[in-house]
Amino acid sequence: MSRLVLACSAVVLVVFLAHGPSVRAEHRGRTLAVIMTNDPVSNQIQVYDASTEVLLQTLSTDGKGGAGGNARGVKQYKGELFAAVNYGSSTVAVYTREGDRLKLDKLVTTTSAPVSVDFGNDHMYVAGATTVDSFVLHGDHVEWRDGTAVLEVAGGGTPLSGSTAQVGVMDRRHVMVTLKDPPDRGSVDVISLDDGAVTGGVPAAVAAPLNTLTPFGFSVYPDGTAVVTLAHTSEVGLFRNGAFTSITAVGQTADCWSTRAGKYIFTANTGSKTISRLIGTGNKVFVDSPVAASIATGGGPTDIDTEAGVLGVIDHGAGQSHLSLFAYNEFGELAASGAPITLGVANANGVAIMSPPDVDEH
Repeated sequence: MSRLVLACSAVVLVVFLAHGPSVRAEHRGRTLAVIMTNDPVSNQIQVYDASTEVLLQTLSTDGKGGAGGNARGVKQYKGELFAAVNYGSSTVAVYTREGDRLKLDKLVTTTSAPVSVDFGNDHMYVAGATTVDSFVLHGDHVEWRDGTAVLEVAGGGTPLSGSTAQVGVMDRRHVMVTLKDPPDRGSVDVISLDDGAVTGGVPAAVAAPLNTLTPFGFSVYPDGTAVVTLAHTSEVGLFRNGAFTSITAVGQTADCWSTRAGKYIFTANTGSKTISRLIGTGNKVFVDSPVAASIATGGGPTDIDTEAGVLGVIDHGAGQSHLSLFAYNEFGELAASGAPITLGVANANGVAIMSPPDVDEH
């Protein structure tokens, strides 16, 4: 028996020595939580260590904020790039990562006031008040604008002011933009791409389903299926092959923003001040947990992001913004990571979780 124990111990030691350094190498550097203050005069970003909640940096965006009623006003890419919209300046501030710090790389000018950013297909995509732009991406640098399309609501015409909510990559050939377009039920624009560039053609504008309101945030699965929040009717819609195919009630009020972690989609429910956990399939969206977590500050959540086991959500309440961080496991179960962080500004807009560049769960 003692020989068996010694043999097992030796095997465990060999396995530990063989795999220990490589496991540690996968997690070099810190996971960062980056928010945008959205100041209409002097916009900034704040960079936090997601594990200790320590503020590491406050950096100017060299522009004016002021975006509202939008999703994904900030976005990170592979832990190497970070972008933040300057709504009041019609620019996007692009940062590169150097170790555990960010450095402003450049400003890019957009064709309309920007509200939402996404990366994919070797491009950065920016949805603005009336247009969507594509910018060439070389490594960890954003280069020139190579495409623009004018947004259109279902039935024709340009979006009303404040309608644009979010842009997101669907696949190699399409990006999607949600349009709240009050007082109508809203639209989803599907924009064609040519080698990653926006082609400039008229988008395919799809009306939100009957008896629903306000396409807002959305998350896309690798197969191109999107789960779209229908915020004003507290539902989600499954969007597949250019059409809504299924509608599901979330069971919480005003599910506005969303983020995906593997098979799970989390929605930030502004009215209920909660986070829900959903699962989308090719045919339906299932509510896995109506209340996966509550917002401890009592504020209404306004943006949400996930990466590498960390979920971050911003909330607003009583003239103050907060950032709450949660850990999640393989079952999508959330556990609060420390106390909410008081951000010191009233209208923070956008959060991105940046894992070290060599860690990518998506």
